[in-house]
Amino acid sequence: MTIAGIGQRWVAERLPERPAHAHKGTFGRVLVVAGSRQYAGAALLAGLGAARAGAGLISLATSESVGLALLGQVPELTMLLLDEEAPGLVAPGGWRRLASEVPTYDAMVVGPGLGRQPATWRRLRGLLGSLDVPTVVDADGLNALAEQDSWWRSLPPSTVLTPHPGEFARLARRRADDPLPDTDAARAEAARAAAVLWKRVLVLKGANTVVADADGNLRRSDIATPALATAGSGDVLAGVIGAFLAAGLEPFAAACCGVAVHGAAGLLAEDRIGRAGVMASDIAGLLPAAIEQLRSGR
Repeated sequence: MTIAGIGQRWVAERLPERPAHAHKGTFGRVLVVAGSRQYAGAALLAGLGAARAGAGLISLATSESVGLALLGQVPELTMLLLDEEAPGLVAPGGWRRLASEVPTYDAMVVGPGLGRQPATWRRLRGLLGSLDVPTVVDADGLNALAEQDSWWRSLPPSTVLTPHPGEFARLARRRADDPLPDTDAARAEAARAAAVLWKRVLVLKGANTVVADADGNLRRSDIATPALATAGSGDVLAGVIGAFLAAGLEPFAAACCGVAVHGAAGLLAEDRIGRAGVMASDIAGLLPAAIEQLRSGR
């Protein structure tokens, strides 16, 4: 099977324009629903990914105690503090407020570090089923979906799913004795088949990340670097894809461009920092340089 790459020229033709007379609204508003007491930093990393990829405004929607702990750490990120019924656990009223705010945003990123409370997962599934906003579902958002049969039927059509192999196995109900194949061709075919079945764009993360859509289109990243194999790297990627959705890209293009930009930032991090010791925040900081590199063909 021949698999198309995510080439520089292909990406450059699709990256959002940055006109000189634009304002922040031009580049889209992203709502990041993420974070918990144990994984508060995941919300910041997803927000940083969206900001460094060019979104005009980013809000972090999280429980009041988590949001107050994060407040001011990245002053450019605004906070949507949600009422709690227990420390770190958003109350039903907080979820209702969140649902009322979502339509004012151009894209949403859901799941990084959200935690594993059954009530959170149940309410998150209800939120996703009630809205129609371009959405990236990552990490604990994917784990919440995997708990439900035929989970894909209730998702907005413009959803991008970003699982790593373990999350993909749970979504696909793969048995422990039937692991995801580790050859590039087999992984690509598994991603294509799942995207067609689920009728959503799928980003199967890993070395040479694969992107597939409901029509069977498939592209694979040429990048494999240990610099990207670090905690929080996937949170940054989710934010990048969210920024491109908010800027108006279609889900498949947003996912492919996000993977390309994230990968290019990983290569820059490897070159400037090293193959070991790169942190997710380093990758986020190099996203603007990666975008300009891809845009200009350098």
